[in-house]
Amino acid sequence: MLKTKKRLTLLVAMCLLRIVTIAQTSDRNKLAPTPPMGWMSWSFFAEKISEQGVKEMADAMVSSGMAQAGYKYIFIDDCWQGGRDNRNNIIPDPKKFPSGIKALADYVHSKGLKLGIYSDAAPLTCAGFTASLNFEEKDAKTFASWGIDYLKYDYCGAPEDSATAKLRYKKMADALSHSGRDIALGICEWGDRQPWNWAANAGGSQWRMAGDLRDKWQSKPGEPGMSIMQVVKTNGDLAAYAGPGHWNDPDMLMIGLYGVKGPSADLGGTGCTDVEYQSQMSLWSIMASPLIASNDLRNMSPQIKTILTNAEVIAIDQDVLGKQGIRKVSDEVWDIFVKPLANGDVAIAVLNKDNNARDTKINFVDLGINGKCLIRDLWAHANVGTASSWKGNVQAHETKMFRLTAK
Repeated sequence: MLKTKKRLTLLVAMCLLRIVTIAQTSDRNKLAPTPPMGWMSWSFFAEKISEQGVKEMADAMVSSGMAQAGYKYIFIDDCWQGGRDNRNNIIPDPKKFPSGIKALADYVHSKGLKLGIYSDAAPLTCAGFTASLNFEEKDAKTFASWGIDYLKYDYCGAPEDSATAKLRYKKMADALSHSGRDIALGICEWGDRQPWNWAANAGGSQWRMAGDLRDKWQSKPGEPGMSIMQVVKTNGDLAAYAGPGHWNDPDMLMIGLYGVKGPSADLGGTGCTDVEYQSQMSLWSIMASPLIASNDLRNMSPQIKTILTNAEVIAIDQDVLGKQGIRKVSDEVWDIFVKPLANGDVAIAVLNKDNNARDTKINFVDLGINGKCLIRDLWAHANVGTASSWKGNVQAHETKMFRLTAK
């Protein structure tokens, strides 16, 4: 009888723990109902990140119209840390952030924006700075006390196996949940352990599904460094894993960098054309990806600003139904994605992967779309007809993007 009671008590405890875990995961899924939008420091500033630089980017996000377009986060990436104090509290570099992170968060919040920060699930970060392994609860409470809204959590210096990754990310997610503040978690282990299978249950709002992206359209044979096309190829197969609160993250937008010296210019990152940058915006949006700019917001050309703030394209990315576009066609020349939208409309993206312009005709029924539709070109901002098909010319590396409304 005593053994039976012990077993029953253990079973009840396990069930309660399971219920608590499910509740925490559900609460964390509410932190990013649509893909996060913002700006990340790494590609432009790298180790030269500073308080002044972050403030200037926050100012520019507002003055440029980016904030009004939906970009809300300012993300501080690696190299902000100054070690730990005599109580083991993580502290910022006093030269880079003389006023401290709390004052910076207050400044960013005063602009109507949110502040993200960076750490790593190991003793040191990718750049060799203080990280959070075995200090998860302490660091989460510190981040909360500063007013942090998001944590990008890297995986440099950590074991390669999936089991350890799951434990370390879950531990940090739980610590954030206990911190007293809503802090979203971005899991950054580069897709090596198939995080789409487990990252949401570990508490992640988004997860990197591939390696670090470089500022290039396509890699040369044998060239390292992820290209836009390589990431699209991988993420195109992962639509089933994304949804409200949990997103596949194909890394930052390279839009407007033009091969500027820095991390994104490594490993063949010599820059892209405006057509290719516009394609990245289309493809990231149809794939319901986080839209994280990485260029100099203080000095944008009119064309780059137009690409980054296209309200009709952003609306596809931010659609509340939260469906990642499904790749319906993929061959040597064409990729075609189809994304259902909350109001019953459908978005399609037509990518020409060839190095030459191509004419094409797309019958909507072949994409699972029946009947005639009003066809709206989201880059031309114009209705281009009512029909059951579309035909036209697509430039080399261009992605046409349409919103279809049944008629």
